[in-house]
This record gives sequence, structure tokens and C-alpha cells, in this order.
Amino acid sequence: MTRLYRWKSGTAALMAMAITTGAITPLFTSAPASAQYNINQSRTITIPYNVTFPVTYEKEKVIVNPGESLPLTLKIANDIIDNNRNVLIPRGTEVVGRLEPVNLNGRSSSDRNNNNNNKGVRFVAQELVFASGKRQPINASSRTITQTERISKGSDTGNILTDAAIGAGAATVIAAITGNRKIEVLEPLGGAAVGAVASILLRKKQADVFVLRPEQDLDITLNSSLVLSRY
Repeated sequence: MTRLYRWKSGTAALMAMAITTGAITPLFTSAPASAQYNINQSRTITIPYNVTFPVTYEKEKVIVNPGESLPLTLKIANDIIDNNRNVLIPRGTEVVGRLEPVNLNGRSSSDRNNNNNNKGVRFVAQELVFASGKRQPINASSRTITQTERISKGSDTGNILTDAAIGAGAATVIAAITGNRKIEVLEPLGGAAVGAVASILLRKKQADVFVLRPEQDLDITLNSSLVLSRY
């Protein structure tokens, strides 16, 4: 079944992009242009900034605390190809990066529970890792997510926790509030950090966490042009 994947770009990228069946298709520029058809000669292909790549993750959701930072590896959701159907970035290429907190500088936003929240979270991509093992630096990030979901004592967290990868900070919060001690975490939390979180929870019976849905929330947009080497 033919699917048209979503993409975003600015004016410059609009002039340099085309969509074909089932993939995002950058119309690349190469240097030198005459070299793109030369066999056994290396060339570079530039995907312009402000182009967005769809991503996927092994879990349906990722849960983190406001202010929590977490290493995360996503994958490119479908082949990125040029207008000649040459694959530039294969589907399944790893996108190594981190979920990083964002301070909204005092500006408030309304979350899913209509609470004021001046914190956000976004994914910052650092490297592409191809199946061959080749690593390619990338300067890209997702949009900032500000909506949270509330965890409270006695609440049913089944839907939130199902098929979720959970950061250590969020896992500590959820376990302390709900009594669920069987939560698998993505990264261990140091003893001092656990103590700090626990002391906060002694005064609280609820907490707000970010529940990210990678395929909806974490598509990455190039902050600068991505230059790929082709052979």
C-alpha cells in the first residue's frame, strides 16, 4: 500500500525537496556536480537544513521526569532517497542522541492535565550509525514537548506503562507513588539522586511526567545541512 510520509521544511528546503512513493526524497546537491555519475570517485551529497526525518523506536512510549536527561537511540523509519531513488540513509539507520530538558524561560504552557508547566523535553541527535558501522555526525533535534501526564497514588497507570521505556528518575517517581516496584528502567539512577527524588516524594502524592510517543513526538529536523559521503 502506498504511503506518503510527512515532512517539514523551510523555504530553501521546499525548493530542494521532492516526495516520491513511500519515502522522503531530498533533491541533493553534490560537489562537484559533474562527479555524481563518475564510477569509483567519491562525492558528497548535501541534504539541506530544516528537513525532517521520521523516526521509530522499539517501544511505543518513553517516559521521563521533567528535568531528566536520558541517552536514547532511535532509528530512521524509512529509506531516505534522492530523486534517482538512490538510498542516502537506509531505513533502520540508528540515530544516537539524548532526551534533554528544555527550560521555557518562565513561559507557561498547558499540558494534557491543564497544569502550568515551564519545562519541556526534546530529543537531540548526535550521530547516525549505519549498518556497516560507519558513524556520521548529525546536527538535528525534535520539537520541544511540553505536555505531561499525571501519576497519582491509587491511579491506574496500566495504559501509561504499557510498552514503555522509562527513565530512572521517572521510574523512581512512579514506583514511590504507586508502589509498583517492577518497573524496568533505561538507565540506573545514582544513590544520591534516588535519595533526592525520594525526599521530594515524601511530600507529594502525585507527579507529572513526560510520556513521549517517538513516532509522533520525536521526528528529527536538521539544524544544519547534512553532508554525506558517497562512493
